[in-house]
Amino acid sequence: MSATLQSTSDIAVLRGQNRTTQFAVKVNTEGISHAESLVSPASGGNNINWVVGHLVCVYNNVLPAVGQPTVLDYDKVKRYDRGSKPITAADAIEFATLLAGFDEAVVRFETGLGALTPEQLDEKAPFSPANNPDETVRSLMSLVAFHQAYHSGQLGVLRRVIGKPAAFK
Repeated sequence: MSATLQSTSDIAVLRGQNRTTQFAVKVNTEGISHAESLVSPASGGNNINWVVGHLVCVYNNVLPAVGQPTVLDYDKVKRYDRGSKPITAADAIEFATLLAGFDEAVVRFETGLGALTPEQLDEKAPFSPANNPDETVRSLMSLVAFHQAYHSGQLGVLRRVIGKPAAFK
């Protein structure tokens, strides 16, 4: 398979994963209010607001790597970065704003992916969450797709924690 065909195939897979994750987030957050998004599990862990904000934060971190501008206010969304303290009502971004930012980030991520050339996919990534010195844009995009899917699944569990019925039956 030629490099161009392989890259086109890789991008199609990443875009498909991106859309599937967006669907899971939409279904798992349907009917959840801002107040409900702030309910944390009794056993500890992050709430729905933090998870969705974290998804937006990760997109904000990676959007420049695909030639796209960030969404929402970068400094405010940074509050949801990996390792941050749990979100409280005092410092949370409005849940509807996070969801709109997430949807816009998905569109920008897909647009950026679609514009990448095979050469750009194989370039050294601007950063590596895993501190991989050999991280390429291609491997970073794959890692981001996995990361976003992982957290979208957490939303299904957190939905049940706040007393909502399962979104997927």
